[in-house]
Amino acid sequence: MRKPLRKAVLPVAGLGTRFLPATKQMAKEMLPVVDKPLIQYAVEEARAAGIEQFCFVTGRGKTMLVDQFDVAYELERTLTERNKTKELDMLRAQALPPGSIVSTRQQSALGLGHAIWCARSFIADEPFAILLPDDLMLCDVSCTKQLADAYNETGGNVVAIEEVPMARVSSYGVIAPGATTGNLVEVKGLVEKPKQEDAPSNLTVIGRYVLMPEVIAHLSKMEKGAGGEIQLTDSMAKLIGTQPFHGVRYEGRRFDCGDKAGYLEAQIAFALSRPDMAPAMQSIIKKYS
Repeated sequence: MRKPLRKAVLPVAGLGTRFLPATKQMAKEMLPVVDKPLIQYAVEEARAAGIEQFCFVTGRGKTMLVDQFDVAYELERTLTERNKTKELDMLRAQALPPGSIVSTRQQSALGLGHAIWCARSFIADEPFAILLPDDLMLCDVSCTKQLADAYNETGGNVVAIEEVPMARVSSYGVIAPGATTGNLVEVKGLVEKPKQEDAPSNLTVIGRYVLMPEVIAHLSKMEKGAGGEIQLTDSMAKLIGTQPFHGVRYEGRRFDCGDKAGYLEAQIAFALSRPDMAPAMQSIIKKYS
């Protein structure tokens, strides 16, 4: 029987050098979009897909990422005393049940594949989702739920894909597409950051995955790929032909919040998507248009 998708791994060990000096003391995943940090958007997206257990693959100085989902006793007491019931209810709604989050350390920056390998004990023998918080998703249906629904239909490995201009394929993992059924595309091959002339398509993998635990055996070989790093894409490619493998043309928008321009665009888009913020943001935009 197909195992339920209950686990998610969030690689959050990066230094955030593109956002210095803001990230000198603060984890980049704690950067807020409107009033919520990137890490919280990712966790809420996963929870909307039925994910129950989370593993944060962290680095030194990133304990605040776990603290974000813990009970803040002093703050809650102060809010209670001041009758701030709306804020108190919001904080309690975001807290995760005890034991839902574990963390492990990636002591060396050896690539995304190495980060996922660091979570091998957490993954064990179950399917698992991967969410890269830098990719912030604005979707009517949680992007991770779209992948979970595809997994429940097809089994095997499922990744979120989108088209990019051919001039940009060298920055992504690129799929060799097979048969297409609706928004599902069979994955016949995968290559990490190919040259434009070598790319099998312009369908690229973004930071949302549902993978089978067998990928860990390939990651354990510690084979280095593009950029001298242990690439997740290389190990994923070795599963093709042995397990079902599909890409999902997800419905929604992605914002690259590892990039300053993408982060600023996300602020605008998410503010405009909220009834309480849209009028103010529209007024601000008019001032600068």
